[in-house]
Amino acid sequence: MHKKIKFLPSGDSGLILEVSNEISKDANRKIRALSYWIEENNFEEIIEIIPTYTTVLVNYDPLKITYSQLATKLKDIGKYIDKIKLPPPEVIHVPVLYGGDYGLDLNYVAKHNGLTGDEVIDIHSSPNYLVYMIGFTPGFPYLGGMSKKIATPRLKVPREKIPGSSVGIAGNQTGIYPIDSPGGWQIIGRTPLKLFDPNRSPTVLLNAGQYIKFHPISKKEYEVISQEIKDNRYEIFKTALREEK
Repeated sequence: MHKKIKFLPSGDSGLILEVSNEISKDANRKIRALSYWIEENNFEEIIEIIPTYTTVLVNYDPLKITYSQLATKLKDIGKYIDKIKLPPPEVIHVPVLYGGDYGLDLNYVAKHNGLTGDEVIDIHSSPNYLVYMIGFTPGFPYLGGMSKKIATPRLKVPREKIPGSSVGIAGNQTGIYPIDSPGGWQIIGRTPLKLFDPNRSPTVLLNAGQYIKFHPISKKEYEVISQEIKDNRYEIFKTALREEK
């Protein structure tokens, strides 16, 4: 049995489908199922679907349909949520140069947790991290699945500028800064990949429902991949997740 889906208005052209009040893989699966079902049905009135931790925001064209009409159209969506067969989630493989100038806080994270830098890298690069949602800045992935063994508090004083593509830890979460921005996360490395590029299609690299797998690389490998990206020769390595747990 699924929790009854709540329908909530959002502004003058948005409808929120709330599937849960708790963050979980089960809630994420239902959110992906709802998003997939709506996309597959090609509703011409719907402009955009935005999944979050516990809800799906459906932006619609108010000149084509009203909130009440759309809610009526989607009222039976809960009947399908547990029956929808989703395609296997993609795993996006993200190369990371850990430590040194690109990971200034790696040693602090290690010391805070009674580990060596290499142990932090091994632990951080082991899981498949679920992308629960995208937000905060363009392309920023909210990830789930980091080991508590490397959990580390945010910086007491945030930095004024964190370079884009930096990989960091804050509390029990890890993430990647898509663009240069202020931030208080403990920076442990950097990827040569660009999570947000306005000159690329699609502009945002990651999507909610995908997984990330970090892979440690050397400085030389970082430079080679960076050049391949500049030359439009680099191909993102993707695999299918065999089994969700």
